[in-house]
Amino acid sequence: MKRNKIIEVLDLDKLTEHKQRVAFHEAGHAAGIHLNNKARKLPPVFFKIIFKDMGGVTDADVMAYQTTHDDCIARVEGGRLIESLPPSIDSLVRELTKHNDAMMQLVKDYTTAFEADIINLLIGPLAEAKHVAETDDELFNHQLVNLKALKNYGGSSDLALANEYLQSFSTDKQQRDEKLDELFSIAFDFVNNDANWAAITQLAEYIRGGSKNIIDCEEIVSMLDQSVDHFQNRRSVARHHHNG
Repeated sequence: MKRNKIIEVLDLDKLTEHKQRVAFHEAGHAAGIHLNNKARKLPPVFFKIIFKDMGGVTDADVMAYQTTHDDCIARVEGGRLIESLPPSIDSLVRELTKHNDAMMQLVKDYTTAFEADIINLLIGPLAEAKHVAETDDELFNHQLVNLKALKNYGGSSDLALANEYLQSFSTDKQQRDEKLDELFSIAFDFVNNDANWAAITQLAEYIRGGSKNIIDCEEIVSMLDQSVDHFQNRRSVARHHHNG
């Protein structure tokens, strides 16, 4: 095989691998936005996945994604429960509850939504990390994949946005770090859940094998719900046979 042909094959393999990683990353975000929010009894929120034509992807795009995840390839548009962050959650709580104890439920709901948005940001790079680990036949655990490691899985901008949220959470760095560690563990457990991972994997396969540049919210939600239902039904049947 001629040298130029070898280079072309290597470039194609690199682009295929890159597309797979992007697919799992965005599928992770989407699964978080729908399944994580649903599990927390939060209201549905509109979102869609938008992709750049992979035929137009350059080596520079691939490098940019790996270092910054700057949306040069794909992005989830929408999906945030809280679009405008308050300067301080503490001050917001004081203002809301100053004259009305009934506002406490609203504060609780707001805090749940606030945390869910951060968790959903972290699920994206964690899904990509789990995909890479499985592809390389390596372990996926908290020791090997920690917060700092997420930058290796297109997570730089996700972490930056999560930190913007946490600036509203507390002025104390230790409190912010502790909260981020707590939410990271929740995101990790979400990705490591078998039913969630089956849904992420199915959506990623659909993304990777399709030719759409935009996947709408209804299609994503339907696919995720069907995947979870199918997984749970299979598990129920297997358990019944085992007990029977």
